[in-house]
Amino acid sequence: MIMLLSRIHLIILMFIMAIAAPAAAAEMIQMELSDDSRECVECHKGINVNIYQQWGNSKHFRANVGCYECHKAWEEDIDAFEHEGKLISIIVSPKDCSRCHEKQVEEFVNSHHAKAGRIMGSLDNILAEQVEGNRGMKTEGFPDGISAAAVNGCWQCHGSVVKVNKDGRLDPATWPNTGIGRVNPDGSEGSCTACHQRHEFSVAQARQPENCGKCHMGPDHPQIEIYKASKHGINYYANKERMNLESSKWVVGEDYFAAPTCATCHMSATDDMPVTHNVGLRIKWNNRPPQLKLAHETDKKWGLESANITGDMRKSNMVNVCVKCHNENFVEAFYIQYEAQLQLYSEKWAKPGAMLYAKATEVLQAVKGTAYARFAQKVDYTWFELWHHEGRRVRHGASMMAPDYTQWHGNYELAKHWYGQYIPELKEVAEMGKKSDSPLANELAIDLEAMIDEVMNSDNHKWSIGKEDEATTAEREARRKQFLEHYE
Repeated sequence: MIMLLSRIHLIILMFIMAIAAPAAAAEMIQMELSDDSRECVECHKGINVNIYQQWGNSKHFRANVGCYECHKAWEEDIDAFEHEGKLISIIVSPKDCSRCHEKQVEEFVNSHHAKAGRIMGSLDNILAEQVEGNRGMKTEGFPDGISAAAVNGCWQCHGSVVKVNKDGRLDPATWPNTGIGRVNPDGSEGSCTACHQRHEFSVAQARQPENCGKCHMGPDHPQIEIYKASKHGINYYANKERMNLESSKWVVGEDYFAAPTCATCHMSATDDMPVTHNVGLRIKWNNRPPQLKLAHETDKKWGLESANITGDMRKSNMVNVCVKCHNENFVEAFYIQYEAQLQLYSEKWAKPGAMLYAKATEVLQAVKGTAYARFAQKVDYTWFELWHHEGRRVRHGASMMAPDYTQWHGNYELAKHWYGQYIPELKEVAEMGKKSDSPLANELAIDLEAMIDEVMNSDNHKWSIGKEDEATTAEREARRKQFLEHYE
């Protein structure tokens, strides 16, 4: 009897859910374009034809999502203004997008991408504001001035803190801006349009590597250049028409086979993993900092829930993608090669380099006193470029299988600048300290000289002062002769 009642209750519950589900869906899906959006369209299709046509090609158009659904504002919004009898805002923030795309936004705002604006307090932005720029750009939001170098450079990729002026207009130092870590007037972090360009929001456009290349390029993080030089990129550009980029379901190994794009590896679905808008969950190592760092350690520092996804778990996620095209032995061997390169970078250059730079900075501060300024001497730039340029390139190049970037733009540049510039410049700093009238500078300079000697006499560097082990020299010479004999 009890079992019979339980079955009856279950049937009743299922019946109620069946009735409720369509009602809930109906609240989310508009059966036709709203009257408010119709009014917007009637005007703007004449004065903004390109925007109207882009929207007409979008999935938003086919879902009856129009201008007002995205740009609608509320009185408490500081960037809200009245336009043709409606309260709207120019910026459509992730918070606005979450009204329909809740899951995607939740993933995105908890990712490294959405936090990119936090670089504005870092060394990179100090370069743009102070070293490269001045305070010549004055706006209402920055009456004392702000550097145009930061506004036009760093902020356009990393994002600005959008300021709203007294008249309700967005301050021109902070808008226009589609930086992926933009801090919006509603307090949300991020910009969906950094990747999904308005107003078509084309899925094909978002999946192409050039979409990422707007920011992931250049001397310090040339991912787009590396990709183009890799087997992945070569295959993509040779077979782009076979990539099925417009497909709603875009599963590697099912909907396309020719090559992966950035989205394939970092975001898109496999047959057993869903799409994710948290691009860090398949990346074990954060290759941006001077020293080796696991990606989840940064998430922990920022208080993100994804800190619980450890480096090894993230590696497993990426391996899951890799094995859709490669066998497990290939993938395992690749990771052995890649992580060996990371350790080489760390032990030979990063650890001793940072230690020496810290001591050299102490010497310079003791010598110059209040006249000391970072990036006012050559050694500052040399060390910065060793880790920020060459050090990143070697790691990114190895991670994406682009050997020329790993070698000639990475390892070679590290060695060239270490032995040809960095060590000689450190010795000059030590000599400066020894000649100083400051007893502290004298003492620190002696410490720096001792540290340089210790580093250069280590197994990694002693070859450069004529102290390589004879057995090591003989073994390398034997391999060289064997190589030459092979081609006789």
